[in-house]
Amino acid sequence: MTSTKIQRYDESTVATHDRERESEDEQEQENVCPECGGNLITDEGHGEIVCAECGLVVDEDNVDRGPEWRAFDATEKDEKSRVGAPTTKMMHDKGLSTNIGWQNKDAYGNTLGSRQREKMQRLRTWNERFRTRDSKERNLKQALGEIDRMASALGLPKNVRETASVIYRRALDEDLLPGRSIEGVATASLYAAARQSGVPRSLDEVASVSRIEGMEFKRTYRYIVRELGLEIQPADPQSYVTRFASDLDVSDESERRAHDLLETAKKQGVHSGKSPVGLAAAAVYAGSLLTNEKVTQSEVSEVASVSEVTIRNRYQELLESEEDGRAVA
Repeated sequence: MTSTKIQRYDESTVATHDRERESEDEQEQENVCPECGGNLITDEGHGEIVCAECGLVVDEDNVDRGPEWRAFDATEKDEKSRVGAPTTKMMHDKGLSTNIGWQNKDAYGNTLGSRQREKMQRLRTWNERFRTRDSKERNLKQALGEIDRMASALGLPKNVRETASVIYRRALDEDLLPGRSIEGVATASLYAAARQSGVPRSLDEVASVSRIEGMEFKRTYRYIVRELGLEIQPADPQSYVTRFASDLDVSDESERRAHDLLETAKKQGVHSGKSPVGLAAAAVYAGSLLTNEKVTQSEVSEVASVSEVTIRNRYQELLESEEDGRAVA
């Protein structure tokens, strides 16, 4: 009896191996050109299977079951994925919760009755309460709204807002908010994020759109940077030039001369210890003079939020460094 079981087991094992070998042979035959025996490749652009050796089209009109859009990196792929809105740090719940629309219409576009409208309004109210269940979430929602408001006023891109939201969340997790206002930490986070992202704004510009005083903002910024260990490099004056030149509507040649002046000043160490905003404003003013454009110091001062005295002093230093550079060359 035992020998019979062993014999049947051996026969089934052999049969299984034979089926596996046949399936492998079939796969090899499918991947081989029937004309020359070369390897087959899939041309996704044309929806064809062709031979890499002789070019024979073995199959055509293949159905592409993937998405019709293209993505060139992981971030773009996540943004285009059709599984709901992408998560974002700019919302207190990271965009994972749902909202009840304000339109009082059903799925067919018909207007709701009075009792249904009242019911939907109650649902909206309770939905909003459940989204912010405790004081921590309410404060976070207020802070992120403040960051978004100031970023819009300063014309900062989305990546800066995301970075500022991450910095604020870190400060919240490390319990840095007690004794400081929500607006102060939010303003400091946005200023630090702009510096980190290479699109800095001056202290006066940020303070002008903030709801706190300038001294509190600066004090909170230094505290956040120190406690979180943020690595923030000194602002490059050239990062301000393009924005100032655009606001003053000067020519590309003037902007180019301003960049050249700052580059020369940087090589000679003139920029050390001086305000990058003042240097950028002076460079734009000097560049416009060198290209015979009519731009006054008061106009530059208003755009850059620096005094005319600063522009005059820095502009003379930039011109002197330019002459010294030419003499050395």
